[in-house]
Amino acid sequence: MVEPPLRADAARNRERIVDAACDAFAERGFDVPLEEIAARAGVGIATLYRRFPARDDLMVAAASRKFDQYEQALNEARQAPDGWTGFAGYVQEVCRMQAADGGLADVLTMSFPGAREFEARRVALYHGFVGLVERAKAEGSLREDYVPEDLPLLLMANAGVLRGTAQAAPNAWRRLVGYLLQAFRTGGGPDPLPAPPTPRQTMRSMLRISGCQGRSQPPQRG
Repeated sequence: MVEPPLRADAARNRERIVDAACDAFAERGFDVPLEEIAARAGVGIATLYRRFPARDDLMVAAASRKFDQYEQALNEARQAPDGWTGFAGYVQEVCRMQAADGGLADVLTMSFPGAREFEARRVALYHGFVGLVERAKAEGSLREDYVPEDLPLLLMANAGVLRGTAQAAPNAWRRLVGYLLQAFRTGGGPDPLPAPPTPRQTMRSMLRISGCQGRSQPPQRG
């Protein structure tokens, strides 16, 4: 059964709620209180629940916005002049979005069984990435033992680096991705790696991870 279109004011409220949810989820992850999202959107919590009765409903709406970006990245990768450029470009773009968008970056590895349209898009995106992998393998640029399931592993590793270095060395993730892409490429890639964090940035990141940020430390170079 097709739902009737929303009134103009209700449609505006819905868009404001989704906008606020996207910002809040990106900044703080999916556990942000719904009351905060309602306040950001300038609506009451009852209005939020009227449009999105469950947290998962709002998560799916926000995640669908994110999927638009992933699908655009996939389409651009398919148009690349060769398989390696398409594969590597997609991986780099997905990791860049992960670095930029915090909690929303997890949508590639999340599942919402009750949201059929969302799940269909997620499955289509997965098969699109499989196509990039197969193209790169067929031209001999991607190692034969690479599997599409390696992408979630990369994203999980990148998430750990992002958590540890976001404040002290926000571009450190690029070096990790550079190393991994060279590992994926047949014979190793000739491209130079992105610059590493400075010693000071590395120490600050390590202190943040260990919870020792407030302790006195000797001066660091860099």
